[in-house]
Amino acid sequence: MKNSRVPDLTVSDLKKHVGFWLRFVSNHVSHAFARKLLASGVTAAEWVVMREMFDDEEISSGVLAERIGMTRGGVSKLVDRLVTKKLVTRWDRSDDRRFQSIALTGAGRRLIPQLAELADQNDEEFFHPLSSGERTALIATMKKLVQAHGLQTLPTE
Repeated sequence: MKNSRVPDLTVSDLKKHVGFWLRFVSNHVSHAFARKLLASGVTAAEWVVMREMFDDEEISSGVLAERIGMTRGGVSKLVDRLVTKKLVTRWDRSDDRRFQSIALTGAGRRLIPQLAELADQNDEEFFHPLSSGERTALIATMKKLVQAHGLQTLPTE
């Protein structure tokens, strides 16, 4: 039997990569938030859509898709789920039936502050070891990377 020797290759350690640590923390933060949302019946992706709609009386699916960096089809599926849950309403625009307007229902609008509180709690649980200055610096660093790479898609999962 021949001894097949693998050539000596230098392979970087997984844990020395910034991306590894970002993903590690992000996954844990996201999963904890998803668990908190379970009782509300809303997913993290639905929360993003609803929160993005909160400051508007009504919005078109196209504008919403552009804001969160999703396809219209992706937004449409999320809106369909929210309509079924009676958290969002949708109607054809009278001036152009090809376009639809969407809005939060009263129930959806009342749910947003509760879900925002869960998001705040989740952030506090994960990031409480950081000082206020460290949190500010971390957010500034992430924003710098977003801007440098032209990132636009909001995280929905």
